[in-house]
Amino acid sequence: MSTNRYFYSFYFLVFFSFGALFPLLTVYLKEDVGLSGSQIGMIMSISPVVMILIQPMWGVFSDYTQKPRQILIGTLFFTGLAGFVFAFVGSYAGLLVIAFLLAFSQSALVPISDSITLNYVQKTKGNYGSIRLWGAVGFAIAVLVSGKLSEYFSLTVIFYVFAIGLFIAMLVVFFLPKESQAMNVNIRDGIGTLMKMPKFVLFLVTTFLIFGPVFANNFYFGLFITDIGGTVTGVGIAFLLAAGSEAPFMRFAGKWISRFGLHSIMISAALVSALRWVFYFFEPPLYIVYATTIAQGFSVGLFIPAAMQYVRDIAPVNVRATAVSLYTAVGNGLGSWFCTFLGGYIAEYFSVAYVYLFFGMLTIAGLGLILYIRQADERALAEV
Repeated sequence: MSTNRYFYSFYFLVFFSFGALFPLLTVYLKEDVGLSGSQIGMIMSISPVVMILIQPMWGVFSDYTQKPRQILIGTLFFTGLAGFVFAFVGSYAGLLVIAFLLAFSQSALVPISDSITLNYVQKTKGNYGSIRLWGAVGFAIAVLVSGKLSEYFSLTVIFYVFAIGLFIAMLVVFFLPKESQAMNVNIRDGIGTLMKMPKFVLFLVTTFLIFGPVFANNFYFGLFITDIGGTVTGVGIAFLLAAGSEAPFMRFAGKWISRFGLHSIMISAALVSALRWVFYFFEPPLYIVYATTIAQGFSVGLFIPAAMQYVRDIAPVNVRATAVSLYTAVGNGLGSWFCTFLGGYIAEYFSVAYVYLFFGMLTIAGLGLILYIRQADERALAEV
């Protein structure tokens, strides 16, 4: 098997595990454990907070030890073990503790594996997107599989599928390249430099407003589907369509960005996201919701690579690693935490439909900022 195929297998298995657990975890906490919306929001918001605080430390530890594969194997094992133990915890306090432990080790998986992958594709002149899209495929298939298994057995099966997937991924890591890309960057000085750049700070706010709802949707979409009459298998079908549609758009994102430009791609993707969230507020029929899930491919599959490229383009070369870390922490971490945490209270005191109205309002605000950024960039270019 070629090295590329080991990377494909690794991303497929890791995101297969994520897809087996997280989309149905809120349904499990509500239906099997009986938690309230605010309690669910608190548990689900732990992971983004841990990502903000702990994820950079894993990167530093990996660079310091220069043993990314060993760290990846260890964190895969402990993440899978925490997921397995999750199934046997029934108290709210216990769930908070195990959710923290799971998030602590899980926060290492994506950045360290991405570091190994980026180093590999730079050496071989490969395509990161063609590797990463296998994660989207794995995530999409997993939700359908775990949904079917949950109906035959019980929702606790999602924890076993999660753990097994990560344990198998451990074996694949032995065949990945040993090197990681060490970044000798003074993080404190890098942050200081970036915070003095108004364009970068403004884009961080944009990332917060647009990515927050995107990642929080992974937690609330299952509740939304069941609230409008869908089954657990129906949740799996919805995520299969949504996450599965991301892969082809990620595959061709580079060509479309070159043809239409970064700003146009980000504006179009944000507009589609905003329309989708607001549309869900009106609780359309289930079959229409299924049809609209493919909009995720366009919105998420294009916005992620476009935003990543924009961050790299506007950041000074010597602080690009720090810029990408901040961008990830604000969107995937802070934005996701804010939307997940507040979404729990909105779901409890109103309904899940109002959560999506909230998501839509945030995304519309983010869309406005992208339009402003495009005008500012065009003015700056005209003055040159």
